[in-house]
Amino acid sequence: MSNRLGALLSHWLPDKDSCQWVLASIIETQRSAYRKTGAMMLINSLGKSFGLLSGGCLEADLMRQAQKCWHNNTSITVCYDMQDDSDIAWQLGIGCGGLVKVLLQPINSQNNYLDLLTLKSQLDNRNSCFYHIDTFNTQTSNQVLSKAVGSLEPLIAIKPAPALVIFGGGIDAQPLVKMAHALGWYICLIDSRTAYARKAYFKQADLVINQSYNEIEQSLLLPKADAVVIMHHNVTLDAHALQLVKSQGNLASANYLGLLGPQHRTVQVLEKAQLSTADFPNKLANPIGLDLGGELPESIALAILSQAHAAIEGASGESLGHFTSKITSNIKQVMNHAG
Repeated sequence: MSNRLGALLSHWLPDKDSCQWVLASIIETQRSAYRKTGAMMLINSLGKSFGLLSGGCLEADLMRQAQKCWHNNTSITVCYDMQDDSDIAWQLGIGCGGLVKVLLQPINSQNNYLDLLTLKSQLDNRNSCFYHIDTFNTQTSNQVLSKAVGSLEPLIAIKPAPALVIFGGGIDAQPLVKMAHALGWYICLIDSRTAYARKAYFKQADLVINQSYNEIEQSLLLPKADAVVIMHHNVTLDAHALQLVKSQGNLASANYLGLLGPQHRTVQVLEKAQLSTADFPNKLANPIGLDLGGELPESIALAILSQAHAAIEGASGESLGHFTSKITSNIKQVMNHAG
C-alpha cells in the first residue's frame, strides 16, 4: 500500500462515517526524526491505521492516544522526546535521538471532516494546494488553501503524486510500471502500436493510451508529467515521442526526461526527430538510469526510477556515505600496539 496522502484518503473516504477516525500529524521535529513536519496518518476505531509517522515505533502508542480523542471528541498533542531517557519514547525503544510532536484530531461531520474532502478532491484532480492544521483549538478547523498565507502555521504544502509518462509498452516496461505503482506515482503509458500498451498487461497503470502520435497531440488526457521515459526499442517511434514531448508543455516541463539505449543510438533518434538536446529545458538522461549494475528488466527499471526520483526530489542520487566506527578504529589501534 502506498503511504502517499492521496492513497490514505482513498481508504478513509468510503468508511468516513461508519467508524471513528483520527488524523495524526507531525507538527514539530527536532534533531533526527524518521519523518518531518507535515507527515500524516489516519487511525480508525476498528484498529486499522493508514500511513506511518515512524518506522513502526510510535504507531501502537498513537493508536492508544487516539482513543482519548474519540472519548473526549477533542484534539490532543503528544510529544515523543528521544533525548529524555524518562520519556515514553525510550520505553518504545526509539533510537533516533530527536523529538517528535504529534497532533491527533478527531475527524467527523461536526468539524467538517477537517476539510479532508476538499483535500482529496484537490489531489484527485492533481492540483497542488496548502493545508493549514489548526493547533490552537480543541474543536479543530483545518483548512485547504489555494495559496500560502504567512500568518498560518503549520501550513503544509500538498502536492499530488509524481506523474510518470512512459512511451513504449513492451515487456520491459512492466516492472517499471509495477515499481512506480509501489511508490504511489500516477502512471500514464503510451504506445501507438496496437499490440502494445494493453491494459491487461499494465493493470497498475492509471492511464493507458493506445493511439497514433498525431491523435495524441490533440489529446487532453496527457497529465502534467514529473518524469518522462522513452523506451520503444524503435528509433522512429522514439523520435516521434521526443517530438511530442517537445511540443507538449505538460511533458516538456518534466523534471526528468530519459531515453533508453546507448548514446550512439540517441544521436540517430535526435537526427530522426530533427531535434537537439538544447530543445529540452532539462538534460536528457542517456544512457538512462543510475549505474546500479544488472541487466534484467527489473534492475533497469530500478535504475531508471532511482534517477527519476532523485531528479523530482532535487537530490544528487549519490551515496549518502559509509559508516566508520570510532570504536572499531580504537580496537584496531590497540591491536596494532599490542602486536
